[in-house]
Amino acid sequence: MTTVDWSDVPSRLARLAADPRAGEVFGAGSHGFVLEPPLAVAELAELEAQLRVELPAEYRSFLLAVGRGGAGPAYGLFPLRRVDERWRWEGDGADLTDLDTLDQPFGHIEAFNPADGLPPQPEEDDFDSPEALEAAEDAYQELYDSVVYDDAHSVGLLYLCHLGCALREALVVSGPARGQMWADDSADGGGFRPLHDADGTPLGFARWYRRWLERTVPPR
Repeated sequence: MTTVDWSDVPSRLARLAADPRAGEVFGAGSHGFVLEPPLAVAELAELEAQLRVELPAEYRSFLLAVGRGGAGPAYGLFPLRRVDERWRWEGDGADLTDLDTLDQPFGHIEAFNPADGLPPQPEEDDFDSPEALEAAEDAYQELYDSVVYDDAHSVGLLYLCHLGCALREALVVSGPARGQMWADDSADGGGFRPLHDADGTPLGFARWYRRWLERTVPPR
């Protein structure tokens, strides 16, 4: 199993939080560079029993050694909470994670856009009245939403972060890309894509989190 040394993270976050300009960092107003407490081993076991799948090793180790959510990229890591005897992630877009299908494979290894197979949008010149055009546009939007926002596209994805404007990033929990971080750009028509480091290496959770930590510098 991959071993990740997270021991420096709390002190680095503390230094960021103490900087008088820290509040000017994008998203810092939401998390304040503070992490919620780590999970106990028994809590993680209960969570994974609920999900019927073991979480990817890097994220799993983060939950045990560092925290269950809070300080992180953009508006922060969605916190993991136990509510009514069930574990769940909370935050703007956390509900996109289907907890009942995290054990089922996310079947992609390359970027894809569900909108690519849709017919062209209605054009004004093809209709002889504003009413007919409006009806066609409404029908197209209904079709678009049913195809692009179909829950089947995100089976096996654990949404962890909201970037703003309904753009989010997620961890692949099940499937051939397990352990990789992906972007869900559906809100601006971009579909889904794997995240990569500067050298083209797919980003796992540890590098994704550390890259944010390394790049986070309060403005001068």
